[in-house]
Amino acid sequence: MQVRQLFLSLGAACAGLVWLSSPAVAAQTSPSTSARVPIDERFSTVSDAAKHCPGDIVVWSTFSKKSRSFHLSSSRYYGKTKHGAYVCEKDAVAAGYHASKR
Repeated sequence: MQVRQLFLSLGAACAGLVWLSSPAVAAQTSPSTSARVPIDERFSTVSDAAKHCPGDIVVWSTFSKKSRSFHLSSSRYYGKTKHGAYVCEKDAVAAGYHASKR
């Protein structure tokens, strides 16, 4: 009887792994690598971005596919990198970006 219970437990665990690895579920549980902050939600000044997202934090993002990070106003790179724009933090997070560690 114990062998049968172990077998059933392993079967349920394997079924769960198959379910989690399916492409449809992966698309729902993690941000798409092609997700981007729309062009009309990128701003060249902090004040323009703040007008667009009142009540949200304005961050600086370089839109790098490699790092997928953004900088807070306390970062030394905030508004200083060659390519980038000011965006709402919620928009950046929704597009799969995260706060930079620097």
